[in-house]
This record gives sequence, C-alpha cells and structure tokens, in this order.
Amino acid sequence: MLVMYATNAKIKGWWNEVNLIIWGASSKLAGNDLQVQAAISEMISHGVHVEACKKCSDNFGVSETLVNLGIDVRYMGEPFTNYLKSGEKVLTI
Repeated sequence: MLVMYATNAKIKGWWNEVNLIIWGASSKLAGNDLQVQAAISEMISHGVHVEACKKCSDNFGVSETLVNLGIDVRYMGEPFTNYLKSGEKVLTI
C-alpha cells in the first residue's frame, strides 16, 4: 500500500515532494527481497526520494545493498526530527 501511494502521489502530483523512509525490520526486507527492491527502484525512477535509517540497515547487514539501490542511507533521528519541526506532513504505516 505504501509503495503504491508514494508512487502515485508523485506521478499524479498530489504532493510536490514525496519521501519514503525505511525503518527497522523493513530494512531487512528491502535489502533481501528482489520484488521489494524492484518496487523501490520504480519509486525512485518516478522521483520519490527514498531514505533508510543507517543504524537499522547496519543492524540487518543491508546498508550497502540499499545504497546500491539508490537509497539515501543515513542516521535518521535528526533528519526526521527536522521534518517534524518544519511542519512536514508525515504518514506512518
């Protein structure tokens, strides 16, 4: 559902910018599942900015794989806090 919404939100112009953050065990799934990787690549090709928590992806040993997919892998505590403080809209699932 999240991949479909993020991709369509960007393609259809519902939002000017769409960022998707990969957290926790989702990092493991994204780093190991080829179908999920294809969906991420599609989102990125449509202009969705995909980020992942470096601590989470390091914990699951998938940081390098995520970087190679074009995902912005970084420690997300401060950036996410800045998103919230700046009034960015946040959808969590």
